[in-house]
Amino acid sequence: MNAVKWVFLFQEGSVSMKELLGGKGANLAEMTGIGLPVPPGFTVTTEACRAFYASGRALPEGVMEQVSTAMHGIEDAKGQRFGDPHNPLLVSVRSGSVSSMPGMMDTILNLGLNDETVQGLAKETNNPRFAYDCYRRLIQMYGNVVLHIPLISFEDLLIRMKEERGYSEESEVTAEDWQSLVDQYKQLIEQEAAVPFPQNVNEQLEKAIEAVFLSWNNARAIIYRKAHRIPDEQGTAVNIQAMVFGNRGDDCGTGVVFTRNPSTGDKILFGEFLTNAQGEDVVAGIRTPLPIARMEQEMPPLYVQLAELADKLERHYKDMQDIEFTVDKHKLYILQTRGGKRTPQAAMRIAVQLVEEGIITKAEALLRIEETHLDQLLHRAIDCSGEPEVLAVGLPASPGAASGQAVFDTDTAEHWTKEGKPVILVRSETTPEDIHGVLAAEGVLTSRGGMTSHAAVVARGMGKPCVCGCESLDIDGNLFRAGDRTIREGDWISIDGANGRVIAGKVGLKEAELSAELEQMLQWADEVRTLRVMTNADNPEDARKASLFGAEGIGLCRTEHMFFGADRLPLVRHMILAESKEERLKWLAELLPIQHKDFAGLFRAMDGKPVTIRLLDPPMHEFLPNVDELSQRYYRLAAQERREAAVPEGHEFTSDRSASTKAAGLATAGLDSQDFPSAAVEKAEVEQLLRKVRLLHEANPMLGQRGCRLGIVFPEIYEMQAEAIFRAAAECAAEGIRALPEIMIPLVGHVNELELMRSLVDRIAKRVLGREAARCPYKVGTMIEVPRAALTAHQIAEKADFFSFGTNDMTQMTFGYSRDDAEGKFLTHYVEQKVIPHNPFQVLDREGVGQLIEWAVQKGRTVKPHLKTGVCGEHGGDRQSIFFCHAAGLDYISCSPYRVPLARIAAAQAQLLSGAGSQDQK
Repeated sequence: MNAVKWVFLFQEGSVSMKELLGGKGANLAEMTGIGLPVPPGFTVTTEACRAFYASGRALPEGVMEQVSTAMHGIEDAKGQRFGDPHNPLLVSVRSGSVSSMPGMMDTILNLGLNDETVQGLAKETNNPRFAYDCYRRLIQMYGNVVLHIPLISFEDLLIRMKEERGYSEESEVTAEDWQSLVDQYKQLIEQEAAVPFPQNVNEQLEKAIEAVFLSWNNARAIIYRKAHRIPDEQGTAVNIQAMVFGNRGDDCGTGVVFTRNPSTGDKILFGEFLTNAQGEDVVAGIRTPLPIARMEQEMPPLYVQLAELADKLERHYKDMQDIEFTVDKHKLYILQTRGGKRTPQAAMRIAVQLVEEGIITKAEALLRIEETHLDQLLHRAIDCSGEPEVLAVGLPASPGAASGQAVFDTDTAEHWTKEGKPVILVRSETTPEDIHGVLAAEGVLTSRGGMTSHAAVVARGMGKPCVCGCESLDIDGNLFRAGDRTIREGDWISIDGANGRVIAGKVGLKEAELSAELEQMLQWADEVRTLRVMTNADNPEDARKASLFGAEGIGLCRTEHMFFGADRLPLVRHMILAESKEERLKWLAELLPIQHKDFAGLFRAMDGKPVTIRLLDPPMHEFLPNVDELSQRYYRLAAQERREAAVPEGHEFTSDRSASTKAAGLATAGLDSQDFPSAAVEKAEVEQLLRKVRLLHEANPMLGQRGCRLGIVFPEIYEMQAEAIFRAAAECAAEGIRALPEIMIPLVGHVNELELMRSLVDRIAKRVLGREAARCPYKVGTMIEVPRAALTAHQIAEKADFFSFGTNDMTQMTFGYSRDDAEGKFLTHYVEQKVIPHNPFQVLDREGVGQLIEWAVQKGRTVKPHLKTGVCGEHGGDRQSIFFCHAAGLDYISCSPYRVPLARIAAAQAQLLSGAGSQDQK
C-alpha cells in the first residue's frame, strides 16, 4: 500500500489543489509555476491537519520524514543548510486555510536560529544587529505560539530595555542590546514554560507545525469560522518557506499591495510598505507604514517590477489580488497572493470593470459576488446636515458610518452589545484575539496601523466601518484624549469610514443608495435568473423601498402588522372582547375604512404588480394585554380597594391615579363617580378583562385557533378584510392604477378549510366589485405551512390559484420546535455540537422541510400544471435557501425589502450554477 503523500513542494502543486494545499499553498504553487520570484518551499496538506486531529493531536506517521525530504529541496535551491552553523537556512512556518481567514491562525518566522546558527547568520550577512533581532523575534513567536506565553510578557522586557537605554525607536537598539534581550527571552521561557528554548532546529520545526495545526481551533479562529460559515472540517495547511529578509537595512523592506483599491474599487495600486522591516510589522499595525506610492520614489525600479507582477497576477487569477512582498537587498520576492478582501461597493465596481476590460464574463462576475457583500451592501452614511465636532482624522479603512458608546476592551464590547448597547471598539491596534469584540461592535477605531492592518482587513470583510492609524488619539486605559477633549468609556462617539473622521457624540445616519455598478450587476442578474423576486411588506413605505430595489411585487403582506398602531389596537381589542356578533360587527365597521386605506396604499405603491395579502393569521390573544401584567394590576387594585374602604368617613382618599383616568374608567363601565369607590370599579373592569383574556389564551398558539380556523369560527373578520381589499382595488382602478390582489388564506391543513374561505372571498368580491370585477382581477391561494397541507397538495390545489410556502411555521411544525424557545434555549448548542448543520430558521432544511415543499409542488402541479408557487418565509432572503427554491422549480421567493438585491443576485447565481444559465454570457 502506497504511503499517503502529506507534503507537496511548491513546484508540485497548482491553484486547482486549493482544497488540499489551502489557499496560500495553492497560490504559492501557482505563482512558482508561472515563473514569479517566489522563495522555495513546500506545503503540509489540510489532509494532514485532519489526520492530526483524528489521531488525538499527533502528527500522522510519515509526515516528518516527508518534511525532511522536502527541506533538502529548499536547501539545494538556496545553497544553504537547515541548522548549519556557518550558512544557515531559515524558514517561515505559516498557516494556510482553504477559506481566507486573515490573522486568525499562527505564524512563526526565522525558524532555524539557535545559539550557533545566529552567529553564522551574523557572519554571513556581516550584520550582527540584524541576526540577533531575527533571533529575538523567533524566540518571542515560538514562545507565544508553541509554548503559549503571552506576548505582553515579551513586550514588557523589550519596553523596559528601551526605557533603560533611553531609546524611542527600535532602530536605535544595538546588536549587544538584542543579544541581551535574547538571553532575557530565553530565561522567560524557562520560567514560564519550564522548558528551555529548543536548540535543535528539527525539534523547532516539528513543534511549529503542530502549533499551526492547533491554531485551527484557537478561540479567534472558531469565532471567525462561525461568523463566516466556514466548515470546521476544512482544516488548515502549513506552508514552510525559505526566509527572505526585509529588515537587513534601508535597501530592504516589506509590504502589502492590492491590485485595486479594496475600499473603492479604483484601478490603482493600493497598499503600504515599510523599509527595514518584516512582514508582521505591517499587518500587526506595530508601525504605521508608508503608502505604496512612496515606494515609487524610494525604489523606482522595484516599484515598476512590482506593478508589472501585480498586473500579471490579476490577469492570471482574473480577480483583484492581495499581494505580500519583500525586498531583500534590492531583490523583489512575492510571498503570497490571494483574492483581496474588499468592501461591497468595491466588489461591485471591480466586477463590472473586469467585465468591461474583457478579463471575465458577465456570468463569472455574477458568480463572484459574495452573500456577505450583498448582505452588508447598503452602508449607512453620516447625515451631512449640521457641523459635527471632529475630534480627529485617521485612515478611512472600511466604509460606512456608526455611532456608539466608546469601549476600550473586547470583552466589554461583547457584554455591552448583549445588553443592547451600541458600541464603538477603540484600541491602539486590534489583534486576532479581538475578533469577538470586532464582531460585537458597530465599528472599530484604532490609533495605530494602516489600511492593511488586522482591524482594517477584518472590518472590511465584515462590512463594518473602521478608522485606523488615528495617531493624534492618546489612548490611556478606559479613555482617550483628542486635543483638549477627553472621551471616557461609555461616552458617545461616531466614526465615518468613508473619510476617516472621528466625531464627538451621536450623529444622524442616512441609508445608502444603490451604486451604478450594483445597478449594472442587478441588470445582468435579471437577464439570467428565472426566479421572480418579491418582497415582504406591510406598509406603502416598505413597498416603495422594495420597488426601488427591484421587487416584482409583494409576496407577503402580514395584515396583523397593520393592527398594532395606536389608532387601531383599541378597536381591535374591542372587536376581540365583543360579547356578541352584533357588537363585533360594530367594531369591524370602524376597522374597515382603516384597512381600505392600508390596502389602497399598497396597490398604489406596487402599481401593476401583484400584492399578496395574507388574511389575519395570529391567535386573538396576541392583541390583548399580557395575562401576568393584568394579574399584577388586579392584585394592586384589590389592595388599593381595601385601603380605600378603611378611610374614615369625611376624609378623601388620594391615589396616584389621575382624576381623568378614574373618570374614563368609570365612564367605560357606564357608572358615575359617586356610585362606587374608583379602585373597586377599576378592579371589576380588570377582572372582567382578565377573565376574557384567559378564555382566549392559547396553550400552544401555533397549533390553536389562528389562521383560517379563526376565519371559519368568526367569518365576519375575514369578510371585513376581503371587503377592504376589493374596495381599495376598485378605488385604485378608478384612478387608473392597476391593482392585482392575491388573497392568501393562512394555515390551511384540509381542502375543506380553503373551500369555505374561498367561497367567502368570492362572495365578497361579487358583492363589492359587481360589474367592475373584470377591471380588478384577483387570485385566491393558500399559505402551505402545515405538513398535512403539503401531503394533500393535490386536493388543495383544486381550490387554490397559488401556493405560498410559509417556511417559518413549516419549519416549526416539521421539527416540532417552537422558534422562540428553540433559539433561546437549545438550538445554538445543536449547531455547535453539529446535531444539525445550520439553524433551520435561517437556512432552509432541505431534507425535511424541503422535501415537503418539493412534494407539494409536484402534487399540486399534477392538478394544475401552471400552479404559481413561491416561498415567503424569511428563508426567501437566504442564498442557500434561494438555491433550493430554484432547484425545486418554484416561481418566486419573497424577502424583506433590504434583501431584494441579494435575492436577485442569488437567483441568478442559482440559474448559472444549475447549468441552465449562459456560462459564456458576454
